[in-house]
Amino acid sequence: MQKKIVLVLAFLGLIGAAVAASPQDLLKGYESQSGKASSARGEQLFNAKHGKEWSCASCHEAPPNHDTKHIVTGKLIKPLSPNSNLDRFTDQAKVEKWFKRNCNDVLGRECAAQEKADVLSWLLTVK
Repeated sequence: MQKKIVLVLAFLGLIGAAVAASPQDLLKGYESQSGKASSARGEQLFNAKHGKEWSCASCHEAPPNHDTKHIVTGKLIKPLSPNSNLDRFTDQAKVEKWFKRNCNDVLGRECAAQEKADVLSWLLTVK
């Protein structure tokens, strides 16, 4: 009986891995909602302040390829670039949660699909 349970759990784990998102999959999804991404627009959006006190770079720094700390809480933030942190942009629910929170902090509103596509497109170029 235990052997069957282990096999079922292993099988389910393989299925989960097969449907996991990749940064490229998420980018394609955002582009299908908005249009072709621009890494130049993404870099500009990431580094600029948009009428609020913070930019994305306030916490993630530029380039976002190393550990940083949140400017208010001091909490450790792992690298945002998917090239430096292979766990980034692999869980669509987490990605949406964090885009919602961070866009609200930086822009004062949720990001549009085009903005998400642009930022992710740029992040994929950051080594």
